[in-house]
Amino acid sequence: MDRSDALLPSLFQTSRINQTLCFVILAVIGSMLIAISAKVKVPMWPVDMSLQTLAIFTIAAVFGLKLGLTTILLYLAEGALGLPVFQGTPERGIGLAYMVGPTGGYLVGFVVMTAITGWAADQGWWRNPFKIGAAMMIGEIILLALGAFWLMYLFGISQGIEYGIGPFIVPDLLKLAIAAGFASVLGNVARSRLR
Repeated sequence: MDRSDALLPSLFQTSRINQTLCFVILAVIGSMLIAISAKVKVPMWPVDMSLQTLAIFTIAAVFGLKLGLTTILLYLAEGALGLPVFQGTPERGIGLAYMVGPTGGYLVGFVVMTAITGWAADQGWWRNPFKIGAAMMIGEIILLALGAFWLMYLFGISQGIEYGIGPFIVPDLLKLAIAAGFASVLGNVARSRLR
């Protein structure tokens, strides 16, 4: 396990075999949490919202870069293999066909925002909700940009902006703030109990 200041990786003080086992188990649990969060629908117009960005930001901030990226890539691999882990599956298709559809840019954005947030967690930013929140904000901007660009490619500029950015700004800022708070509180509680 890499030496970092992310919460969970820094708690692995056991043998290499146990570290690897913990790493795999946490990645699987994290991917399951992301899948569950994708299925929680909050009715909004013009698109329904999920709790997915909240889950991904929190996982990245608590897991750190390496474990966070492994988790999100495992989640995407599960979807590519046809498991109904994405928000619109199986109703709107499954597997790679779904992944290159309208949400394709956001799926790529999940990887980028996980990397940015996980890197910030490795620097110890999870201790301060404003610092980890700033990293999450950069990830959010890139997520929305990638999602909108892909929608523009598929449907044109106006629809890409209207459906790819506008509906997500306020809800995602709220989820970002909650995730930043979760990361700091969970981290401090876990560390205090392990002393």
